[in-house]
Amino acid sequence: MDTPWLDRRELRTWIRLRAVLELLPGVLDAQLRNDADLTEFEYYTLAMLSEAPGRTLRMTALAQQTNATLPRLSHVVSRLERRGLVERFPCSEDRRATNARLTGAGWTKVRQAAPGHVGTVRRHVVDALTDEQIDQLAAIGDALLATLDPSGRMSAVYTRYDEARDAEPGA
Repeated sequence: MDTPWLDRRELRTWIRLRAVLELLPGVLDAQLRNDADLTEFEYYTLAMLSEAPGRTLRMTALAQQTNATLPRLSHVVSRLERRGLVERFPCSEDRRATNARLTGAGWTKVRQAAPGHVGTVRRHVVDALTDEQIDQLAAIGDALLATLDPSGRMSAVYTRYDEARDAEPGA
């Protein structure tokens, strides 16, 4: 089989994307650890719960929204439980399932952490781009997600702020 090697332009693009994928998570994690004593994944878990109805999700739904395995998510939720930020309890509709709910302290924590996190995202991503580049990056994300998530398993997570959804009643 002949490998279609990357040409110089494609390689330049790939290496830059790879660098962003390596550097950005560390920047986000460092800010959250320093300012809120949370890892980026802990913050994302709290944020997903904060946006859920009743600030509660089944662990399986939370795992899907955070793209985590159940064992990894369970470990992180255990840490958050020990800190009083999340509580787990049996699901009333299906006693075999477990729900995770953001506590009052968790809601306070995510609200306190959000401004610093948003500031970091703005400083390192949004403000570095023009309005046109913001739209281009969204289109690039859609193109990549079409191959990375062809079934759309995670589409509810990455399309929830799309303009068409904003126009829907109750959005």
